[in-house]
Amino acid sequence: MALGKIDIDFGVIVTAPGNEVDFVSRFFAPGAGIPEDPACGSAHCTLIPYWADRLGKNQLHAYQISARKGEFWCEIKGDRVLMSGKAVTYLKGEINI
Repeated sequence: MALGKIDIDFGVIVTAPGNEVDFVSRFFAPGAGIPEDPACGSAHCTLIPYWADRLGKNQLHAYQISARKGEFWCEIKGDRVLMSGKAVTYLKGEINI
């Protein structure tokens, strides 16, 4: 079944153990008009606690295997998830509420 035909409100996260990293992932949100998010930090906020518990470690190295690729260094500190990685500025702007 094509992801675009799945009746979901937001997104689908696919994850698996990694070979050279702790885990790999992909994130798709066709219902929100985003075929694939190439480096999804919000998805990793749920994946990091899952894999930390499963692997029994607080520091993780993750790789998002989208076409553009995304690499994350992650840590669980109490009830917080810390993430770091390389980034480029895509857009600058201002939001008035």
